[in-house]
Amino acid sequence: MSLPAAALHDAPASAATLPPSPEAVAAVTRALAASFGNRLVTSLAVRQQHGHTLTWIPNQPPDAVVFPQSTEEVAEIVKLCGAHGVPVIAFGTGTSLEGHVNAPFGGVCIDMSQMKRIIAVHGEDLDCVVEAGVTRKELNENLRDQGLFFPIDPGADASIGGMAATRASGTNAVRYGTMKDNVLALTAVMADGSIVKTSTRARKTSAGYDLTRLLVGSEGTLGIITEVTLKLHGIPEAISAGVCPFPSVKAACDATIVTIQSGLPVARIELLDDVMIRGVNLHSKLGLPETTMLFVEFHGSEAGVKEQAERFGEIAAEYGGGPFDWATKAEDRSRLWQARHDAYWAAKALRPGFDSVATDVCVPISRLAECVEETKRDIDAMGLIAPIAGHVGDGNFHTQPIVDLNDPEEVARSQGFIDRLVKRALAMGGTCTGEHGVGQKKIKYLEAEHGAPALAVMRTLKRSLDPQNILNPGKIIAL
Repeated sequence: MSLPAAALHDAPASAATLPPSPEAVAAVTRALAASFGNRLVTSLAVRQQHGHTLTWIPNQPPDAVVFPQSTEEVAEIVKLCGAHGVPVIAFGTGTSLEGHVNAPFGGVCIDMSQMKRIIAVHGEDLDCVVEAGVTRKELNENLRDQGLFFPIDPGADASIGGMAATRASGTNAVRYGTMKDNVLALTAVMADGSIVKTSTRARKTSAGYDLTRLLVGSEGTLGIITEVTLKLHGIPEAISAGVCPFPSVKAACDATIVTIQSGLPVARIELLDDVMIRGVNLHSKLGLPETTMLFVEFHGSEAGVKEQAERFGEIAAEYGGGPFDWATKAEDRSRLWQARHDAYWAAKALRPGFDSVATDVCVPISRLAECVEETKRDIDAMGLIAPIAGHVGDGNFHTQPIVDLNDPEEVARSQGFIDRLVKRALAMGGTCTGEHGVGQKKIKYLEAEHGAPALAVMRTLKRSLDPQNILNPGKIIAL
């Protein structure tokens, strides 16, 4: 499908970066083929698989895809690319939503999917060390028999390296935090091919600059993450989940705000508006009433979970919510949360054959109800099909316009809606993205959020650590 030029190029390109010469690409490809054999792929189909993300940006394939199996091999690739001025784009599972892994200047895509080792699990210290290609589901399958789990759960089965690079979050963040709270240390390959270990397994440190936090969320623009040391948690003694209907998004958000402000230790509290519930019913066959819902989960002891659920029920009733439909069996909870994680595909079921433009913002929870309610009114005024779902316990929500990309007027309405959504969130003291990240699509909002001086600091860091601008160029900031 094609788009108007204005819609395709709303993310500024890096003026300091040009595609590498054909000679440079050919030299790198020959050298990689000699070192990696059939782990170097140049077929168009594979390159396009690695140059497309779930946005309306056109496919931007790399010139080659290579599959390393160790940190040392990643360093070899980066040194070679640096010597020829060829861009390098790290690739996890390709589930990012803002154009993070597109290759606007060509170059070499480093696919981390063969780096799957769980290097160590230290159950007594509640931490583990894994290679970047391990996915969250693979990690939790490995940990289950030890009574441990890793709580960060973006909807897709993303790789741990990609989750660290994008500062991922998910439904459990209200209780367990985001990736920035759960990464203890990283091993990363820098732009010159050097291998850096950012910290130790200690739970806290005041030794030097916090390189771990610098690289978490840097989207592969400052270094390529190859190993991650993670905090773990014990599997709770008791887990109870359920759904609670509300008469409006405002009522559901107000109930969420009071729940958080009262200190109730809810593990998950997810908003799905009536439109998203309709999509979930179509896609996951849940048969829920088509009204605004909160999906809620509590972790703890049997007595603690019961007490938390009862208190939440009282709060919900104050805002017209209820009755609860509780799922205490593991298989019922799994079905419920899988349906929530499949919300992206559920939204597309509302308008089969058309494309979606998923986006997110985050605001202080005291402004959540106002922001969601205004967003809902904006969607209705624009005549869009744009379901809302959100990790509302920390003020983060998503909306997903389903768009006919062949209709320039509809594209313009959708883009205008997203622009207003971001401006609304920023005006309320929020951010242009709570967990999707910047990639290409949200570069244009960073100055409004951070200010020109802060962006200048970011550019200084980028130029210092990556003077050739070969690491994922054209993402986060324009040089």
